[in-house]
Amino acid sequence: MAMRKNMKTKVSSNLVFASVAFQDHIIRTLLPPDFSYSDPFMGCTRASSRVHQARKKAKSRQRPDGQEEKEYVLDLASPSLTLAQKLGLVASPGERLTEDEWTQVKMRSLLQKESAQPCAICREEFLLQPQVLLSCSHVFHRACLHSFEKFSGKKCCPMCRKEQYETRVIYDAAQLYRQKCAIRIQAYWRGYVARKLYRNMKKTKCPKDKKLRRKFFEEKLQELNDSFVRYCHTDTEAFLSDIDRSLSSSRRVFQQLERKRAAEPQENDWNRIESQVIQRGVWDCPICLTAMCNYSLQVESARSSHQQVRHTVLLSCSHLFHQLCLEAFEAFTADSRPRCPLCRSTYHKKLL
Repeated sequence: MAMRKNMKTKVSSNLVFASVAFQDHIIRTLLPPDFSYSDPFMGCTRASSRVHQARKKAKSRQRPDGQEEKEYVLDLASPSLTLAQKLGLVASPGERLTEDEWTQVKMRSLLQKESAQPCAICREEFLLQPQVLLSCSHVFHRACLHSFEKFSGKKCCPMCRKEQYETRVIYDAAQLYRQKCAIRIQAYWRGYVARKLYRNMKKTKCPKDKKLRRKFFEEKLQELNDSFVRYCHTDTEAFLSDIDRSLSSSRRVFQQLERKRAAEPQENDWNRIESQVIQRGVWDCPICLTAMCNYSLQVESARSSHQQVRHTVLLSCSHLFHQLCLEAFEAFTADSRPRCPLCRSTYHKKLL
């Protein structure tokens, strides 16, 4: 009987210990770690102070130029074991992840492109906001995860429902956002440079299309006219009148030269023209391209016999032609006063 009583007391004591251990485990799992039965609001103040300290640490980890430092793990201190975990009634949490294990978790997150997708809680882009990586390779906003834990009352992943996870602050989304911004800025800059080069090319290079080419030269002419008017320091009307006066004076000079050139040469002039023909030594008619007789022999024979050579004509511009060729040319031209077929000047002719 005594032994049975001892066994019953031992069993009852074990049950009491087990129930107490389970109760302690449930309380410590569901309630926040800083919860106090004597002062329930004390835990809230401690939690707020802890959040404030965490924000200070996060600010201290930022560089002066705005770029974050290396990644770091939150809650480095492992939680103390409950009585049920010490007695072996509940499985104790695993060991903390090592740096190699965190590298594998991050590689798995990169393969799943978690940082490139919106946050699963608020469905917004990460941009430059604080970002956390869970040990289950899921990524969330740090503020969103904290609000989810506070709302659910337990530490459970919003995606895979894994409990007792570890969190690590990462900056993959911020780096992706900076790269996108840099690419966009470079694209805008390249577009600006290309448009500027194209505008400069349009101003300097003439297009092949007829309409565009006409428009191109019209714009060039308009620019020249505008620059001429803009940089003209004198009165435009006076300047144009000066141009008209200079043109009229030049026209008068050309008319005087034309009259002087059209005057009939004297005997000395014909002798000088004959010497020029002899020095040139060209004895082909420029019209029919056939050879003429030696001019020097013709002149000598004409002077000795006091007869003129009828088949050769000497012009006042020192050019020789066949008489028939020149007469045919004069009959063919429509001008009242024909010009020399070679130098296009008015002439007086002399039969040799």
